[in-house]
Amino acid sequence: MAVTKEVLGTTPSGETVTLYKLRNKNGLTATVSDFGAVWTGLLAPDRNGNFADVVLGYDTAEGIFRNDGEMGAIVGRNANRIKNAEFTLNGKTYRLAKNNGENNLHSGPDKLSKRLYAAEARTVQGADELHLTLHSPDGDQGYPGSLEIGIIYTLTDENDFMIEYKLTAGMEDTLANFTCHPYFNLAGHDSGNALGQIVRIEADRFCEAAKDVCPTGRLLRVDNTPFDFRTPKALSRDINVDTAQLHYCGGYDHNFCLRKPEGKMELAASAYDEASGRYMEIFTSLPGLQLYTGNFLNPEVEAKGGAHYHPRDGYAFEAQYYPNAINEPEWDQPVIRAGETKYMLTTYKFSVK
Repeated sequence: MAVTKEVLGTTPSGETVTLYKLRNKNGLTATVSDFGAVWTGLLAPDRNGNFADVVLGYDTAEGIFRNDGEMGAIVGRNANRIKNAEFTLNGKTYRLAKNNGENNLHSGPDKLSKRLYAAEARTVQGADELHLTLHSPDGDQGYPGSLEIGIIYTLTDENDFMIEYKLTAGMEDTLANFTCHPYFNLAGHDSGNALGQIVRIEADRFCEAAKDVCPTGRLLRVDNTPFDFRTPKALSRDINVDTAQLHYCGGYDHNFCLRKPEGKMELAASAYDEASGRYMEIFTSLPGLQLYTGNFLNPEVEAKGGAHYHPRDGYAFEAQYYPNAINEPEWDQPVIRAGETKYMLTTYKFSVK
């Protein structure tokens, strides 16, 4: 199938927002915007062949520009939180914007999700691909050195939706912890509360959160806690257990430490909607996976199709380096050396059971 596109409109600054549609032979259809490199939707069949959009998001230029909750957006240069909004690299301390209390969240207010990417659509060996590129200059968002950002979205006939990151540093070492921030509801994006869906996460440990949700630096065992997803269970089963970790975050908003080495592509998690039979698996080369249960979705904001998302109507799986890893030297480090290119890959595979 060939990638198709349509112009949605313009941003407040006058930039044209184009939506690209990738479709495979099975009818699975993904949509991606060149503005913010945002994954805006995915049509997937249930066990009876009925299609529904299972990714929360927006379908207008205004919505994609505003994008409350970073729905489906590519987040960088650093995803998640950096404690006290500062880090040290090669002996020099860099200070970032404080936009989450005293911490930096998703690289501050000057977000990559508010940038227009150059886009090129291709079909390679039957698979639809969208190549998105962006130049991030030296000092952008407070980070050292320039960074060439390449994002490749690919939809295969095996129902794999792949997100590949190609990141090339300029003349200086720099920090680069990228993720995609999609929210899912396998019953359909507008079907209401998603906590009945069954989740498995391949992790023995998770990052302990402080009261401000930033990791403390301690990695806790999941054994005998609400964070044990090694055996599949409904998100609803333990989310309201009276524990400080869930109280601090209003539910799940934690990084899980995957049982695999960095760089090795393995199964990280799965989700299943029993009513529809839709099943999703997440594979990644990254060491961590953030589970966020949409605890603060804002129902006052109109989303695609006129939907209004309430808290916990969707959940995000964000493959990433551990939050605040740059300040925890014993963890895998999201550093790219001068002139180096790093490749990272996350795949969302859709099927029915």
